Amino acid sequence: MAKPFKGTINIDIRDSDPDWTPFEPPVAPYGSPNVLYIVLDDVGFSALDCYGGPIETPNIDRIANSGVRYTQWHTTALCSPTRSCLLTGRNHTRNSMACITEAAIGFPNGSGTIPSENGMLSEILVERGWNTYLTGKWHLCPEAEMNVASPRRNWPSGRGFERFYGFLGAETNQWYPDLVYDNHPVDQPRLPQQGYHLTDDLTDKALEFIKDAKVLAPDKPFFLYYAPGACHAPHQAPKQWIDKYRGRFDMGYEAMREQTLARQKEMGIVPTDTEMPPVNPLGTIESHTDPAKQMNEFDTTRPWDTLSDEEKRLFSRMAEVYAGFLAHADHHIGLLLDYLEETGQLDNTMILLVSDNGASGEGGPNGSVNENKMANGIMDDITENLAKLDDLGGTRTYNHYPTGWAMAFNTPFKMWKRYEFNGGTADPCIIAWPKGIKARGQIRHQYHHAIDLVPTILDVLDVDMPTEIKGYTQSPMDGVSMRYSFDDASAKTTRRTQFYSMLGSRSIWHDGWKAVTTHIGAMGWGDYANDTWELYNTENDRSECRNLAEQEPGRLRDLVNLWYVQAGANNALPLDDRGPVEILTTPRPQLSAPRDNYTYYPGTAEVPEGQAVNVRNRSYSIGALVDIPGPGAKGVLFAHGSRFGGHALYVKDGRLHYVYNFVGSTEQHVTADRDIPAGDNLILSASFDKDGEDPPGTARGTLSLYHGDEKVGEGRIKTQPGKFSIGGEGLCVGRDSGEAVTDDYPGDASPWPFAGGSIRKVIVNVSGKPYVDLEREAVAMMSRE
Repeated sequence: MAKPFKGTINIDIRDSDPDWTPFEPPVAPYGSPNVLYIVLDDVGFSALDCYGGPIETPNIDRIANSGVRYTQWHTTALCSPTRSCLLTGRNHTRNSMACITEAAIGFPNGSGTIPSENGMLSEILVERGWNTYLTGKWHLCPEAEMNVASPRRNWPSGRGFERFYGFLGAETNQWYPDLVYDNHPVDQPRLPQQGYHLTDDLTDKALEFIKDAKVLAPDKPFFLYYAPGACHAPHQAPKQWIDKYRGRFDMGYEAMREQTLARQKEMGIVPTDTEMPPVNPLGTIESHTDPAKQMNEFDTTRPWDTLSDEEKRLFSRMAEVYAGFLAHADHHIGLLLDYLEETGQLDNTMILLVSDNGASGEGGPNGSVNENKMANGIMDDITENLAKLDDLGGTRTYNHYPTGWAMAFNTPFKMWKRYEFNGGTADPCIIAWPKGIKARGQIRHQYHHAIDLVPTILDVLDVDMPTEIKGYTQSPMDGVSMRYSFDDASAKTTRRTQFYSMLGSRSIWHDGWKAVTTHIGAMGWGDYANDTWELYNTENDRSECRNLAEQEPGRLRDLVNLWYVQAGANNALPLDDRGPVEILTTPRPQLSAPRDNYTYYPGTAEVPEGQAVNVRNRSYSIGALVDIPGPGAKGVLFAHGSRFGGHALYVKDGRLHYVYNFVGSTEQHVTADRDIPAGDNLILSASFDKDGEDPPGTARGTLSLYHGDEKVGEGRIKTQPGKFSIGGEGLCVGRDSGEAVTDDYPGDASPWPFAGGSIRKVIVNVSGKPYVDLEREAVAMMSRE
């Protein structure tokens, strides 16, 4: 609330007494700690060295050795939902984040928009005198607002962060990221061949933000939310970091699970009698005989001893890439720690390091050289993957390891991200504050959840939760402070109940007991009332191997009833277990209603796919209105997507070209049979006429090229059933931003801006009308102009 003016005001300023209090910016109490919040992505419980894992993370170890590690800290099992908890202290469905923002539904539990009544930590601290910065992944903004025409209310700048540099969506290419700086999109500062990698860039900006303010106000504390892309797909890292792990995973994921569990028991991470679940804990395709409840092949694991030698080599390399990606991120965490230590700030900086969910199974049983196939419902082809083994981790792949490594990096738990078993929800949580925590390098077994970190931070900072933020009365937090456990390993947990719900899977934890469904994701089971519930005592069975449902039916029934009570209290319905293609292509709000004609211009910001023209499974035409004074025209007229899925219309060697890159597997080219004529008001176009679909959703038809109404080339193509990308790589005119759609551009020409003429505009039509009729309409329209 505004402070009242307590000075005196008279006619003459000489007779008046000033009062600066109402006009002064907020000032944090002297000596208040900095807060460094490090949020890793898809890392899982047991990848880190300090959790018994195989990947060397010396800088994360530095944090662990100066504080405490939690072994029963939990998340929601997916990115956006957990991140909403990490910043608000409320359960994910109360935050309207039942799933990722790209999968938003038009219901209060999953709109992708966090209510203003659920204020964020950044909004609290910025009004209490902390500088607030975010570098990296946001993923808390509905897809309809990830563009320059949208309000910034759900961007970091609209939720209390003074500075932001990173990406708004679920993921981004680490070599060609989709970057936003404060409140506008920007191009990356240099290219991969010049040494660019996103993690380097994010760390540089984090240090820049801190230093910018510290030279002006050395005593002012900061809150930095540092959220690198590691280790979400695509797994991409500098080759020298990947090669450090060459041969380290050749024993296979099953042997690595055994080695990791042995270390965890020795370290005290898990009880000594912890069992290892089978590599396919929910069964295989063959074991699910009920036609109404089939196993999702995508969520199965191929036993290591069934792989060929070539497949073992491929799978091992995929793990090496992941390890290099994480080790590279750890190095950059070290740069932050080094700066804080060199400047005398480390002792009074509260550091929290977490993963947002379990390791990811989104590579399927064979791993993937292009994770966008998963979003299109297309299984990876092992032959194609083998052919790209030497490209893994670089600019030419968008890779992800197979499900076996997800199990290994979640040891000793079963399943992975998206599931409500501990493999999806149990994650690393490390808290250090040298000035305020006496414990060093110790382990804590108290049960906690992502919602508990905001109350913990506020407790440490001695900041009360405000009753109102920006005029919105604040809702109560669901989280509890973990501060009691910092220096007392034997203290009883203050959390008694935690509810979970994700993509149809459900669980409830209460006083050490957990009930969880075996609801197979992406299969559209939908029969929630008849789901099988399992029962575990997680105090002595962390890996959920000993199902006690038959021995304790009464306890199980009580927990299932409690889930429904909690679901009501947390606004958790409706449940959604649809597959990725259906979820990601569900119609969602756009800034303007869908129409037949979309007009785009050169020199504008990239148009995100969620707001761009939708050409999926339909006929379409792309027409560029150009002026070409003479020979020599070249470059991109129109491009959308990247080499991992996209299409482009361009001029090369004097001729018109079109390419449709089908999920990175097939570049389908159509080239004109004659040169482009010179002249003004020329229409150069590509027209796709759909005449079938096989399989359903994959349109097939003829793609024709035109100069005006003269056909100059044609060919058969097929189009993707789903999006070109989960995040980033939007639509451009006059250039191909980010990763190029095709290798057909000359040399290192990308973004290959159009030259030798000018583009007035590009019109994409999805009405289904014959192209010649559209071209005549366009000519008539231009004559009126």
